[in-house]
Amino acid sequence: MILSGPPADPAAPTPPTGSGTPSSGSGMSATGSGTSASGSGMSSSGSGTSSTGPDRSSPGPGAAATPPPGLPSAGAPADAAAIALAAAGLLALLIAVAGPGLAARGTGELRIPGAGLTTLLRTVLFSALAVHLGELLAPQLIRPLRSRPRTAVRSWSLYAALAGAAAAAGQIVQLAAVSGLGITETYATRDGGLLLLIANGLVLAALCAASERPALALAPLAVVIGAEAIRAHPEAYSPEIGAALTVVHLTAASLWAGGLLYVLRTMWLWRGSPVAARALLGRYARLAIWLYVALAATGTASTLRRLPLDVVFTSAYGRTLLVKLALMAVVSALAVAARRRMLRDTDPAVAHRLARREQAVLGAVVVVSAILTVVPDPHGISLRP
Repeated sequence: MILSGPPADPAAPTPPTGSGTPSSGSGMSATGSGTSASGSGMSSSGSGTSSTGPDRSSPGPGAAATPPPGLPSAGAPADAAAIALAAAGLLALLIAVAGPGLAARGTGELRIPGAGLTTLLRTVLFSALAVHLGELLAPQLIRPLRSRPRTAVRSWSLYAALAGAAAAAGQIVQLAAVSGLGITETYATRDGGLLLLIANGLVLAALCAASERPALALAPLAVVIGAEAIRAHPEAYSPEIGAALTVVHLTAASLWAGGLLYVLRTMWLWRGSPVAARALLGRYARLAIWLYVALAATGTASTLRRLPLDVVFTSAYGRTLLVKLALMAVVSALAVAARRRMLRDTDPAVAHRLARREQAVLGAVVVVSAILTVVPDPHGISLRP
């Protein structure tokens, strides 16, 4: 959003010569700076002010420009947002590194070597999938909107795919270090081969994102999701069912979190057009209902087949799942509240704020979901005499 003071009136009379007043006033210009916050998914442009001559009709130097109605103006304190983003990132890092150990404390389960680092790498991988799939989904919601601003947020899919590929490669290196195998020998293992497929798929997705046809990335991303689903289910009991459930669950979760991130960034960019921003959030909310249904159905089925009831509170998997369910309850409440405010108010500012909080809690859900893929299978405790 660009705000500028009124220019000097070209029709204003020129003071007569010799009156002691200069024929043209002194000019003063300043160009603002733009700020962006990636963690929150919002970007804004700076503001500039300019004035020429002593125009008495223009506001004084200390007068503040009035932002248009709708979303918050670009003058929101960037320092506070940066501090909040840094704090959230640090908290996510601590949860990822310490979470598996805390969940398994007192359960008697075997310690997983490098569980904290694995969780952190898988958090990056899941986040990369969400960002990339969200950027492929959200433009389909934007395109049918009429009278929308002809501006689009900057794509993050290339960087997300490269980060995900690096995370998969990091897991290969870690697996080699833990198992004592060489890198080439690690590729021959089940997990090593699947991680190599994931890394290569994300590199190919990055190349598609950098090309003129980014939608081609759907194919390698589908391979990545399938490989991750197979990798996450090494159990002997019906692994094909678990993998199929994970494919649907991971896809729906990625579209939900990544799509919301893109929508929030676009709404911030369109803050001068609250009608278009509100319409975009409404279209996303209608799709999110179906994504939520898919998540709930597949999550329930996965829980029933993988978690014995007698170890819900005494296994790391059960404890982590309870935390995830609590976070999902908060996400659900925020999503419902945002939808109600969107239907009630024409100004999308409150709904946007609630959706931002929903996005923040979804980030915590991603971290907890990564922990679930690291902790031991709870059947080992349930079947133990």
